[in-house]
Amino acid sequence: MPKTTGLLAIVIALIAITCLFAPGSCGAAPENYFKVTVLDADTGRGIPLVELKTVNGICYYTDSNGIAAIDDADLVGQKVWFALFSHGYSYPKDGFGYSGVALNVKLGASAVVKMKRVNIAERLYRITGSGIYRDSALVGAPVPIKHPLLDGQVMGQDTVMAAPYKGKIYWFFGDTERPGYPLGQFATSGATSLLPSAGGLDPSAGVDLTYFVDSDGFSKKMLPLPGPGGPIWVGGVFTLVGADGQEHLYTKYVHLKGDISVGEQGLAVFDDKAEVFQPVAKYDTNAALHIDNQPFKVIENGHPYLYCQLGEAFPLVRAAANIAAVSDEHAYEGFSCLAPGGRFDGDNTKLDRGPDGKLNYAWKKDTAVLGFDQEQKLIKAGKLRQDEVLAQLHDVDSNALIDSHGGSVHWNAYRKRWIMIAGQSFGSPSFLGELWYSEADTPVGPWVYARKIITHDNYTFYNPTQHPFFDQDNGRLIYLEGTYTDTYAAKPVVTPRYNYNQIMYRLALDDPRLSLPGPVYRVKGDNGQVHYEVREDLVAKGEWAGVQDIPFFAVAPSRAHDSLVPIQAPGQTGGAAIFYALPAAQGASEKPSSAVVPLYQYADGNGNKWYSTDASLQTATVTRSADPVCRVWQNPASVVALDYAAESAPNLGL
Repeated sequence: MPKTTGLLAIVIALIAITCLFAPGSCGAAPENYFKVTVLDADTGRGIPLVELKTVNGICYYTDSNGIAAIDDADLVGQKVWFALFSHGYSYPKDGFGYSGVALNVKLGASAVVKMKRVNIAERLYRITGSGIYRDSALVGAPVPIKHPLLDGQVMGQDTVMAAPYKGKIYWFFGDTERPGYPLGQFATSGATSLLPSAGGLDPSAGVDLTYFVDSDGFSKKMLPLPGPGGPIWVGGVFTLVGADGQEHLYTKYVHLKGDISVGEQGLAVFDDKAEVFQPVAKYDTNAALHIDNQPFKVIENGHPYLYCQLGEAFPLVRAAANIAAVSDEHAYEGFSCLAPGGRFDGDNTKLDRGPDGKLNYAWKKDTAVLGFDQEQKLIKAGKLRQDEVLAQLHDVDSNALIDSHGGSVHWNAYRKRWIMIAGQSFGSPSFLGELWYSEADTPVGPWVYARKIITHDNYTFYNPTQHPFFDQDNGRLIYLEGTYTDTYAAKPVVTPRYNYNQIMYRLALDDPRLSLPGPVYRVKGDNGQVHYEVREDLVAKGEWAGVQDIPFFAVAPSRAHDSLVPIQAPGQTGGAAIFYALPAAQGASEKPSSAVVPLYQYADGNGNKWYSTDASLQTATVTRSADPVCRVWQNPASVVALDYAAESAPNLGL
């Protein structure tokens, strides 16, 4: 069990306890500060990471309670204008276009300011780094964690991986900064926390980490591999039953060379006694497939698998959920359109096309999956069409193609879909700074329409991940975090303490803005008749095998559908709606999108009726409704490749 050691750590712990149980006694007395609390106007909760900036450029930043403590002698006794800024939040502008507030700065006094949240996701708190509750400690406000000022001597920390293991949550981070020198620890850091069900904090309040530390009290190396070289990173932390029949914690690791090329990669197991990872298998440094990112467990036709992503956001890689398969890079399968055993090879890439020219997407052993950049190169070379790309995210508002990056996918019981939180690489206000929400009917898709849930103004927020072990209210509330850093941003103003650290957000999945269009399937029933279904009906009727194609996207009846119109089976009026769609006529305030197209009803002389977004199908024997029935969202992909037999198995005893 990890424990804090060293004189410094003991002193820090005593300070934290004093701040927690004796407000006002940590640092200077609370009456020596002017306390500003910035609240979410809708929830009344404090907003972390709000900048308050004076006219002469003095900046203060709210801590994880939304509190800023001010004691500058030149400001005390003055009415001071503070410009307000926070990523994803807004404050009204005055007649001159200034967004801020004038406050009378008086020691021992306080003020409350409310900002409006623009982000769909709600920023909750910072998880790592120093001074998480610095200002709260200064003004004597209560804090939820043991170490509100400094824990494990961690100043900054990159990229999180987490998994429940033996009754706790095990957290692992990338490169870690320390107080005493510009270079910190580059061999993975680790910590544990209690599950909420076992006495841990409610995830809305915080995460109380206990770091694994070295003899100096600094976050210790969790992968102490021998030899010179660059950083040692982990990816894909998961549990499986090992050869000894016991549950173990595993991860993929990569040991980089000094030039940041891959020197060694493989699979490692956590040694419970030594409290470090030990390598157990090596992958070829050029291996096309291996475990990575945030794997999840699935049962398909009675067979257990681990699914994961490689670089991209889509889970198109899997291995049988046993230690022998996970250890063998050649045992992995890719859901791919490449020829079996194939690799991307530029213009020489071999695609798996049938006699009719259609691409064959399927699980293929030891077969690489294509990334976004590779697909775009093949499209440019004329070997692939954009509509043949299996997984392609589009902004539901603008229809712009999203170059998704990183992220995680998990089954969500509330939405009854696979949900994805993904970052964005290009075409965004800040490179790697935007987060998107999307959902699909099967793990491999269709992943099509997404909505932005978090935005940053010229700041990076990369490697986001969900924490399904924190889900609340049957998955209605989900928790996600990412790394907030100036890395890759265009000369940003660095945020003190927050920079290069982990920030937690919460997303309410009943927010009507997340009512995204999903696939409407054209299904051939046992009687040979064609009809339309959404996922819930397909599952209830067991009709997945009858799916013919996905002619368009619309909103399922289980989603919020205010302002949408109900659509029944072709030719029917009244009764239960199959799906909901936009009214046939565009509203005056509606923003047009190229994704939205009219839907027409057709009929032939045999009494057959159907829907189509193609307005040109009318013939001598086929009639078309004069006006659109409604408007739906087009399907940008011509391929239908589903993994509908995959069922979530998060508690699989493997």
